[in-house]
Amino acid sequence: MRYAITGASRGLGLEFVRQLLNRGDSIDAGARSPAEARQLQGLAQDSRGRLRIHTLDVSNPRSVAAFAAEVGQGQPVDVLINNAGVFGKNEPLGRLDFEDVEKTLTTNALGPLRLTSALLPALRRGEARRVVHITSVLGSIGDNAMGGYYGYRLSKAALNMGMRNMHLELRAEGFVTIVINQVWVQTDMGGPQAPLRPEESVHAMLQVIDGLSVEQSGRFFNYDGSEIPW
Repeated sequence: MRYAITGASRGLGLEFVRQLLNRGDSIDAGARSPAEARQLQGLAQDSRGRLRIHTLDVSNPRSVAAFAAEVGQGQPVDVLINNAGVFGKNEPLGRLDFEDVEKTLTTNALGPLRLTSALLPALRRGEARRVVHITSVLGSIGDNAMGGYYGYRLSKAALNMGMRNMHLELRAEGFVTIVINQVWVQTDMGGPQAPLRPEESVHAMLQVIDGLSVEQSGRFFNYDGSEIPW
């Protein structure tokens, strides 16, 4: 199958690319600075043409349009994984950096919405018609018992609602779209103290993605396939 993956230069995005290549899939990977993505470039060199790297900043409309034009080109995309994201600052209400909150919302919520819209023709040509958004349990309203992380929580809650709208609009065409919680992982964002390694998280998420049915579309999953309250 052919995948499009954002935020592929490091962390979970890079691990998605690595595991998908190992099992024989083809990938169009987006990265803000491809020239600096040395591990990703190394994977491309060994991929026999199955990995193509593109410049992509999901917060920039022109970058998204260019990526979609390069990836589409009359070809199908079977699965889109909207992985790119930022964490932003964690500040109390009285000291919120609203520019940072706006940046976090633009990247984490509008970015996946904008890219999915731009790639919709290619996704319609695909057989799987799956759209997966990497979210966070911090976007769950029902699970929020500690507060904090205003920008990140807002952005992921908005992403979750955007996914639900996509599900309702596209389900008649056979699309399956979900949000999935990556859990706390040992990445640059998560830090070394996180309990789960990227390869463990991605392996589990791919099992969920591979096994998705039409009946599961529109739902909020944990990385292990269990469901998370809205």
